[in-house]
Amino acid sequence: MKFGIFYELQLPRPWTADSEYQLFQDALTQFELADKLGYDYAWVVEHHFLEEYSHSSAPEVFLGAASQRTKNIRLGHGVVQITTNQPQRVAEKVSTLDLLSGGRVEFGMGEATGPAELHPFGTRVRDKRDRWEEAVRAILPMFTKEDWEFHGQYHDFPARNVIPKSRQKPHPPLWVACSNIQTIAKAGEWGMGALGFSFVSPEAARAWVHRYYNNFLHNRNRLTEYKDNPNIAVVSGFMCAPTDEEARELAAGWTFFIFALQYYGRAGVDAPGKSDLWSAYQSWRKSDKAQAALNSALVGSPETLRKKLHQFAESHVDQVILLNQAGKTTHKAICNSLELFAKDVMPEFHALTPAHETWKADVLAGRIVLENLATDGYDIYAHQNPGEQRMTPEELKRRMAEKEMAKAGAR
Repeated sequence: MKFGIFYELQLPRPWTADSEYQLFQDALTQFELADKLGYDYAWVVEHHFLEEYSHSSAPEVFLGAASQRTKNIRLGHGVVQITTNQPQRVAEKVSTLDLLSGGRVEFGMGEATGPAELHPFGTRVRDKRDRWEEAVRAILPMFTKEDWEFHGQYHDFPARNVIPKSRQKPHPPLWVACSNIQTIAKAGEWGMGALGFSFVSPEAARAWVHRYYNNFLHNRNRLTEYKDNPNIAVVSGFMCAPTDEEARELAAGWTFFIFALQYYGRAGVDAPGKSDLWSAYQSWRKSDKAQAALNSALVGSPETLRKKLHQFAESHVDQVILLNQAGKTTHKAICNSLELFAKDVMPEFHALTPAHETWKADVLAGRIVLENLATDGYDIYAHQNPGEQRMTPEELKRRMAEKEMAKAGAR
């Protein structure tokens, strides 16, 4: 099993004149530490306008700086919003970063969340999946072709040689954001790595891993020509401390992450420049939902984390991505957690990697046939509330069409 770290560059209010500066400097130091400690991946999101949830609106700039302070750790776009960026600019930025880093880039692609992020870029929420798929078809040939033009519904540009080209050939490994758990099945069809959250149970993890690989092998629906990347990575809240009690006390950032994620998903940006989510969060942080979120996360002593991680390993998840830069978790607490985990937990699971790679090779070659397990009962991630289902692209289109018809009828 491999391990990553995950960054929203989260910054709840109140802010000082130096808050953002210190946030970025501390995060770069944490990346440098993770590299020295032997972590495998460092992932950075792209979000816009979500004031207290993410200040990572230009991840390619941050990762460019990180590339010069690290040597081995893979640098992941988790993800580029290809619905709010021009395809040619995406290819240019990803390739530039791949050259600067010596070929260490992982290229994750996502759709963005909802109206709060998409509307300022002139993108409708109902179009985001169609726009995403078209952008994939437009972008990926740019890494290899020297004379490429594209004429689609959302993107239209004449023949050009998009430069520079990436160091990794034909392109960096491809991933897709799976904030909607059903997208894991689509990731398998598309032949891309799946970037999701922690599953509700070992049984759910096993079912989704089986579905992913069976789709990867037998329900192929590649969007264009590209190199496959059979991988499943899951993000989990994280805090490692000498005792479970200490870890839970330090892990308030994870419950704030969930609170803020649900807030922006529900209310959007309802008060630009005026929100105070940290104050609103205080009445929620001791709730049963917050405590359940802590229970489902990788929060605890090294021994507790070993027990939880063996469940991931037995489900054949490729990578666990650890999220503890969240809320007001201090730089010291983050560094101490990374160091303790790397010393007392990570080596045991790194040692399992060769056996896992053998299992994966046997699955991909057909020497191991995975049972088709039902995923219907596992339709949420561990941090979500029961019944909290995300709409599929088809459901979203239908809902928006119904709203438009209702408005037209009311006129």
